[in-house]
Amino acid sequence: MTSLNDELLSDDEEAEIAEDQENSQENEEESSKSGGSEDSSSEDEEDEQNEGDELEIECLRQTGESSMSASKKPFSELGLHSWLIQQLSSLHMKNATPVQEFCIPKILEGCDVLGCAKTGTGKTLAFALPILQQLAIDPYGIYALILTPTRELAFQIADQFNALGKTISLKCTVIVGGRSIIEQTRDVSARPHVIVATPGRLADILDNNSEHVENILKKIKVLVLDEADRMLDGQYNDSLKTIFRFLPAKRQTLLFSATITSAIAKLHKVSVRKPYFFEDVSEVATVDKLDQKYILCPQAVKDAYLVYVVKNFMERNEKSSVIVFSQTCHECQALAYMFEALGFHVGSLHSQIPQRQRLTSLSAFRSKSVRILICTDVASRGLDIPHVDLVVNHNIPQCPKTYVHRVVRFLI
Repeated sequence: MTSLNDELLSDDEEAEIAEDQENSQENEEESSKSGGSEDSSSEDEEDEQNEGDELEIECLRQTGESSMSASKKPFSELGLHSWLIQQLSSLHMKNATPVQEFCIPKILEGCDVLGCAKTGTGKTLAFALPILQQLAIDPYGIYALILTPTRELAFQIADQFNALGKTISLKCTVIVGGRSIIEQTRDVSARPHVIVATPGRLADILDNNSEHVENILKKIKVLVLDEADRMLDGQYNDSLKTIFRFLPAKRQTLLFSATITSAIAKLHKVSVRKPYFFEDVSEVATVDKLDQKYILCPQAVKDAYLVYVVKNFMERNEKSSVIVFSQTCHECQALAYMFEALGFHVGSLHSQIPQRQRLTSLSAFRSKSVRILICTDVASRGLDIPHVDLVVNHNIPQCPKTYVHRVVRFLI
């Protein structure tokens, strides 16, 4: 990535990352052959890599702005037009959160932006409001493309765009898996104002229908990567490369995330057009406010302990809601079946069930008609799920940031 306005990784950076991965694999193979001394050397190299990543992240923090206090600034002082202020007032929203206060003016100025703030602090509005304001001035499609890692988050973002964009007759299309690719290709060809998509499905449409949609994305003015840390962790690289082939070089690029990763720091470092960086420090570092506990138990009876914990908690807190995170789709569905067989009314949310059922489970949990949700990490990113009283990790996630995303949202 030479620039946020070109691609998200330069060839040199990609080669460097690939080389690091190859070296890491070689070190692992050598250490497994050589024994104790090589194990120690590998651990030292891993520590050095972690220190390097931390240094890059710290350097990124020094280049931008941060906030440690709640914002009291009204939306009317951020440069937004009166019709947007009225729309926000109708939704009982008057004051901006820190990420909105600092990022909205910069986006309106046309700057590329990297914004970091906890889930639930209004990151979606931080990019949606400026996009809607510019669309009202010059409405055409396709103006903005928002890429997000999960289907549920895509629908949630689209709902917020539709709620705020009624006044300008906004046309917003969601492109995700689990739905007819023919209908979605037709939706893209209709040139809506905003597309909210998961990378895999949009890449499939572009690959399979390049003759029909080749020029449709060429006039996009704004590209948004929501949950950018996950979007740049490697698993979406092929899809993103496909999508970037169809995007114009001249565009505004916005990245928002709940956590800063070395990939985001490297992106900022190699960007020719340096994006504005903002971090809401007070909102990110809040895990210490959680009442965190762990239970040690034999593997054979772990599910029995899980049922006991959930049952006791809900008996003591009659109106409470509980989320149980599992490691895999198979484990998630098995736990859901187990709870239902024991008389609990639960919802399940993972990637192997139909999209309609996923949305139904999420809606039922939000409305509290279902008070227990068994899910994988598709529910750990960006979803607006209020009033959760207990989060249970059936398995400890391998990545610390995954744990943060699972639990930190409920401190709001």
